[in-house]
Amino acid sequence: MNFKDTYLKLENIAFLATIALSVTVGQAQAEGNLHKESNTIAATYFQSNKQTVTGTVKDETGSPLPGATVLEVGTNNGVITDFDGKFTIQVKSGASIQVSYIGYKPEQLAASTTPIDVQLELDASQLNEVLVIGYGNQTKADVTGSLTKLDRADFKQGINLSPDNLLQGKVAGVRVVNSSGEPGAGIDVTIRGVGSIRSGSTPLFVVDGVPLANDNVSPGGTNVGFGSSNAKNPLNFLNTSDIESINVLKDASAAAIYGARGSNGVVIITTKKGNIGEPTLNFESSMGFSNVANKLDVLSASEYRNAIEDPAFDHGGNTDWQDEIYRTGVTYNNSLSFAKATESGNYYVSLSNIDQEGIVKQSDFQRTTGRINASESFFDDERLNLQVNLTASETTDHGVPTSDDGGSDGQLIIHTLMANPTWPLKDADGEYTNFNMNAHYNPAYLLSIYEDETRTVRVLGNAQLSFRIIDGLTYKMNVGVDRSTSERNTTIYPNLTDRSPNGMYVQSDFETTNSLIEHYLTYSLLNTTHKLDVLAGFSYQKFERSGTTFGFDNLSPKGEGVKPENNPTPSNSLINISGFAQENELQSYFGRINYAYNGKYMVTASMRADGSTRFGSNNKYGYFPSFALGWNLTKEDFLSNTNKVNNLKLRASWGQTGNQEVQNKITQESYALSGSEGYYLYDNLDLVNGVTILRTPNPDLKWEVVTQFNVGLDFTLFNEKLYGTFDFFNKATTDAILNIPSPVLSPSEDVWVNMDGKIVNTGFELTLGSTIVKTDNFSWNLDVNGAAIHNEIKDLPVSYILSGKVSGPGMSGVQANIFTNGHSAGSFYLSEHAGFDENGFDVITDRNNDGSINSQDNFIYDGALPKVTYGLNSQMRYKNFDLSLAFIGQAGGYLFNNTALNAININNLASDRNVATDYYESGANPANSPTASSYYLEKSDFFRLNTARLGYNFKTANINWLHGVNLYVTGTNLFTITNYSGYDPLINSPKATGGNQSIGIDYTSYPTARTFILGVNVKF
Repeated sequence: MNFKDTYLKLENIAFLATIALSVTVGQAQAEGNLHKESNTIAATYFQSNKQTVTGTVKDETGSPLPGATVLEVGTNNGVITDFDGKFTIQVKSGASIQVSYIGYKPEQLAASTTPIDVQLELDASQLNEVLVIGYGNQTKADVTGSLTKLDRADFKQGINLSPDNLLQGKVAGVRVVNSSGEPGAGIDVTIRGVGSIRSGSTPLFVVDGVPLANDNVSPGGTNVGFGSSNAKNPLNFLNTSDIESINVLKDASAAAIYGARGSNGVVIITTKKGNIGEPTLNFESSMGFSNVANKLDVLSASEYRNAIEDPAFDHGGNTDWQDEIYRTGVTYNNSLSFAKATESGNYYVSLSNIDQEGIVKQSDFQRTTGRINASESFFDDERLNLQVNLTASETTDHGVPTSDDGGSDGQLIIHTLMANPTWPLKDADGEYTNFNMNAHYNPAYLLSIYEDETRTVRVLGNAQLSFRIIDGLTYKMNVGVDRSTSERNTTIYPNLTDRSPNGMYVQSDFETTNSLIEHYLTYSLLNTTHKLDVLAGFSYQKFERSGTTFGFDNLSPKGEGVKPENNPTPSNSLINISGFAQENELQSYFGRINYAYNGKYMVTASMRADGSTRFGSNNKYGYFPSFALGWNLTKEDFLSNTNKVNNLKLRASWGQTGNQEVQNKITQESYALSGSEGYYLYDNLDLVNGVTILRTPNPDLKWEVVTQFNVGLDFTLFNEKLYGTFDFFNKATTDAILNIPSPVLSPSEDVWVNMDGKIVNTGFELTLGSTIVKTDNFSWNLDVNGAAIHNEIKDLPVSYILSGKVSGPGMSGVQANIFTNGHSAGSFYLSEHAGFDENGFDVITDRNNDGSINSQDNFIYDGALPKVTYGLNSQMRYKNFDLSLAFIGQAGGYLFNNTALNAININNLASDRNVATDYYESGANPANSPTASSYYLEKSDFFRLNTARLGYNFKTANINWLHGVNLYVTGTNLFTITNYSGYDPLINSPKATGGNQSIGIDYTSYPTARTFILGVNVKF
């Protein structure tokens, strides 16, 4: 794709739009002048029939309620109370006004010329809160599945480039782990544990009714000498300021309506819309400063001089290489939004830009996003409704030479940690110091010869039509398109290393299109006893992906001529030429029934049938049922008269969901032409290529199936002072899809099959919240969530499956993860380190007592997955100040510290490289060769102050056009209590083997940052 042409086209469109807008405004002004006199007369007449109403809205304790809605009854005329709970509204003489606020009973009263004090009462029916459940909504009182709703006030504070990061520490049973600290990098989200060997455990994300593909929308980085790098996070195109709420569907009853894609849970994202009342204009601006959260402790120059025995390793300098590579990254984030609701529709428009510098020099992320949400109703009683949601974004990522497979010597952070601190940064000529070593280079020099840019344009839009055929019966249609184009340019210029010394340029282009059309009918019946909702529908979704890659070498030196990405014309032969084009389709039929009797007893049943082109001809369709019951004990006589139990509901559910995230075409045979299989023809003996079979077909391949049972209890006690949820679940994955060796006489070496065996996640989830204090001047709300999960593999028909590649000297082919019966997914399979002998060499336990040390002595260590995860969130308000604190933590897990093994091992002292202080003080001999043993297995337990936000709300009661100003300062990743010696205990490097995922491997990735943000939010 030519981004320059695209930019010019967009610039021309913007220019034409500006001209059109100017003409329209000018015409409107001219017409306004012509009718100025008549408008003045009309205004005078209507003004005489209006009266001004002022007042203050307070909560049940007498504290002001900012953000309450004051509406003239029977009209769309309304205002919102300011930070002091005050309001002013003009209404018709003799009218009534209604005051409402979420969680409180609305109050209606006659307009008065004297100031009105309105004190609202708590509404114990917070159960009337509306939750998004997929293809519809349901009140909290009627929900029978396990789901959690987050509103904007619940989101994780700080710099959040993608919506998945908003969930961190906020939802019980949901674990959010970064694969890297690089801006825009991928994030691993798991709901209720890891349920697959082959693939990741990413949930399905649905944005305004459009299910997204979990595939990447940008190319990965090609290996030009430092290992290949992963694609950027596909969700970072969304502006998180546009998000109104996030609903997390956890159990099968909630997620089964999404069938073959719901096995890892479903995250439904709803963006903002206009609110009734005056139109609102909101501007938010912030500036952040980021530094590396935790520098690793390696020997300083003076310590290194005392540690070495060879004086040739002292090069006379004094350099902290981490300080040379890391920096203070500055982030600017600005967004402007407009929202308005009318009697028949609502509108929301936003524009935002974020520019984030990474904490590693030369890395950054920029994004510009625009969004339009519009809804309008037509005909009698709003019979027809049309809603359009559209977002467009352009992101630009500049990366540095980091990767997960750079090997023992191939990427920036490794060289930074192992660099000898006595090397000076530059030599006497002002050039970067040349270490003159194979497999080890000046990290600052690596940055100077490397460039990596990824530019992605993504547009997501859908139109939803709703037509009420008769009262209760509604037809709905949803048409959506998610399209992205991306280009990645990676360059290493001619250099003095042994990594592509003549230079190399690689360009990768990527296009994806996700098309959706859905038709469904809903029927609702409501009376004093019965409440019935029925859904039946059809969905068709098509996914198209294509890409090309090419490159060339023998580049001109950096700074000479035109950059390769601006003039990709090879001066030598092309290299790395490849391409692909794939498509797959999903056709589905679904239905659901929700029934509630007298508010006491609830039943939910659903079924989805999914047909996918990804699976074999004998298993094109999968069927995913669910069933759930709910019992509202508060409605029973024995609890109806108590004021200590406001709500007590028991839930139980069972259901099945699927996982279809596998490669396309793997059920079909694949062929290629090969000279090695060819033959010579005719007298001149021309070689004719023969046919080679690359893949064994399997027409029986089908979905992985997750069967889940859930029992839950929702409660609200003591006049809503204490509220919470408790869930027990059992979640089993069967029919695991794996690529295994083919049977004898098969045409290829391996085949994709559904294997027997299962992965079982059993656990408890608990959420507790309380309004501890609530007075006129001070309030304090506290909530805590936690989950305890036991993961176990059962009935696997093979002895074990290995994964988790280890990098380091002599580590070729070594793997740290094992999947085997009786142990958790991602357990570790390592030799047991028993200390050092008197000479400082490793002592490895001979577990089978055969007198030799080899892989037969390896031991299985459980614990890549933490046993317990938790979050604690506190919100306090004192007068105009507000303070929010969010803590997260985990316990019972381990990480394999591949950074320690690879980059800063003790034997570096014998090879002109640096070492970690802990290893130097361990008593190990510098001649000790590193071994992938339990010595590098460390507890990943931690407790972290994840975010803290202090804000001040300025009084604006005397400024009619200004609704509020909030000035705030936010800190993220402020402190971490842990014994883990790496950069971050909450990390996972995707070092998969043969498509089987790795868990708990900490390769030397881009470190995480600590950030401080100063921001302001202004509402007009």
